[in-house]
Amino acid sequence: MLTKRKSRSVAAILAFAGTVSISGLHKFYLGQPVWGLLYVLLSWTPIPKVASAIEGVWYLAQDEEAFDRNFNLGKPAVKQSPYVVNQVGAIADALRELDTLRQDGLISEYEFEQKRRQLLDQIS
Repeated sequence: MLTKRKSRSVAAILAFAGTVSISGLHKFYLGQPVWGLLYVLLSWTPIPKVASAIEGVWYLAQDEEAFDRNFNLGKPAVKQSPYVVNQVGAIADALRELDTLRQDGLISEYEFEQKRRQLLDQIS
């Protein structure tokens, strides 16, 4: 089953919204439907509203790693490191220089294609 990554800020907003409207939406969002249903069933009492407010603060107090551990199966957000960005930029510059050499007739089309493939293989 494909699951979409859960956002800490969306969970907190839904939890705080549960203090003034329907409680439990944040539980459904976070993939805890049994708890969400319990919040909805107890919505005639103040218990889910208080619990929603506490959980909203808890979500905001957590750092991203703790939230990911609890609600995203421990998978952190995919972030590109500066090294990867710099590497791709360097390869793009090398490809431009290689194309210039080909256009100037200093290397053949075959040599250009071989070197281009080598450079592109470094990215993946």
